[in-house]
Amino acid sequence: MHQLGLRVAAVLTAGDVVVLTGDLGAGKTTFTRGLGEGLGVRGPVTSPTFVLARTHPSLVGGPALVHVDAYRLASALELDDLDIDFARSVVVVEWGRGLVEALTDSALSIEIDRPHGGGTDAGETDDAPVEPRQVRLEGSGPRWS
Repeated sequence: MHQLGLRVAAVLTAGDVVVLTGDLGAGKTTFTRGLGEGLGVRGPVTSPTFVLARTHPSLVGGPALVHVDAYRLASALELDDLDIDFARSVVVVEWGRGLVEALTDSALSIEIDRPHGGGTDAGETDDAPVEPRQVRLEGSGPRWS
């Protein structure tokens, strides 16, 4: 997921919005760490679960990375209340499906499927991920047409 974040960072510019969807432990924050590294932002990039949004300024003259965890937000209005600078930043919103669409006309949606399985004995399950994860990228709006 980190390597994918590095690769996606190469095509992002200020004003881009990325919506990450996936189970707990799917790799959303790991992806965002790679994205931050690829964008050359100040880190460390960690989950913003308790602060809702964290801004990482660029160290290389590029756009800042705004990392949002929308898990506890109930509406697009609550996301808008965070007063995020969408125009001059790359904004990554974990758990943002259904919220971001009201705030921007273009977004790159990344859905991460984290398979579960394994187990050591009959009837036992193991929540550790079974690799590889499956990732779907889908752009919407004029930016990704």
